[in-house]
Amino acid sequence: MSTLSEAYEALPLDLQHIKPVDFASLEAVPDSHVWHDSSFGACSDEHEKSLVPVIDLEDSNATELIGKACETLGVFQLKNHGIPLSLIEEVKSEAARFFALSARQKLKALRSPGGATGYGIARITPFFSKYMWHEGFTIMGSPVDHVKELWPHDHERFCDVMVNYQKKMKVLAERLTRLIFKSLNISDEEISWLSSTSNDSGSTSTVSAALQLNSYPPCPEPNQTMGLAPHTDTFLLTILHQTQTNGLQIFKDGSGWLPVPPVEGALVVNMGDLFHILTNARFPNVLHRVVVSGTQQRLSTAYFYGPPIDFILSPFSEVLNSAQAPHYRSVAVKEYVAIKAQNLEKALSFIRA
Repeated sequence: MSTLSEAYEALPLDLQHIKPVDFASLEAVPDSHVWHDSSFGACSDEHEKSLVPVIDLEDSNATELIGKACETLGVFQLKNHGIPLSLIEEVKSEAARFFALSARQKLKALRSPGGATGYGIARITPFFSKYMWHEGFTIMGSPVDHVKELWPHDHERFCDVMVNYQKKMKVLAERLTRLIFKSLNISDEEISWLSSTSNDSGSTSTVSAALQLNSYPPCPEPNQTMGLAPHTDTFLLTILHQTQTNGLQIFKDGSGWLPVPPVEGALVVNMGDLFHILTNARFPNVLHRVVVSGTQQRLSTAYFYGPPIDFILSPFSEVLNSAQAPHYRSVAVKEYVAIKAQNLEKALSFIRA
């Protein structure tokens, strides 16, 4: 069985597209990080009214509400999700401990050119002429191989917290995926891979999943740079926890960039490319970005979830009617990952039917 890590091995990056700068040493934004884009600015602490719905997973109408949110915006915030808030705080604390290390120390955990895990800048970096005000740490399973380089005698807590969080997130992601499929009246036969992934032993089909820790350091000139450039996520869905610092924005046709302000105790769920394909473009793969703060570090934790890497996907027959043809051809997850890794904005055009 292929793994998600293996899907990236044939797509190595140059070191310049992996290694972050030492943000703590910068008193101004270097030209390499200056974005000449008038459409963004420093994130505001004002609590603007958000169009993104907040859905209670324990609501009796949760399936209907989630289905509607997926179809209209492609994103929603989720309350009563079952992830212990104490665990979320532990993840945030361990992420803060990692990013507080010196730049020299963090580089001991640097992602390798053909690697999928470790410390580095956003994988989408090569597609833009400027660098982003961001540093990240990608985890798939246990991060022990990387963090033992940082804390030879004190890495167990970090590893235990991240592994536990991934297990809890996998359960939530599977539950949400089932609810979304239910809202579409998808038959069990078409989602048989889901039932084979509930065993944490990994002895059966392995889902495509990754945990991404993100840090957006305080920026001396926040109007000059971008935290994370506009992009869509590759997999089925992303479950994001963001700290109480604003910065996440989504793009909606006719409205422009809209804030997704933090909601205490809630997680942000957004649709990715694979759900867009499966629903024959019925679910938007939401375009999103992050702007930065001049005074506060913004931390976020994103869990990416999708089918096994060898799974062949195509638009569900249930979402097609007699007058509608499939917009996309059949494609294996690993093939689409490779296409997206080389064609960020135009990946879907390569699989149009």
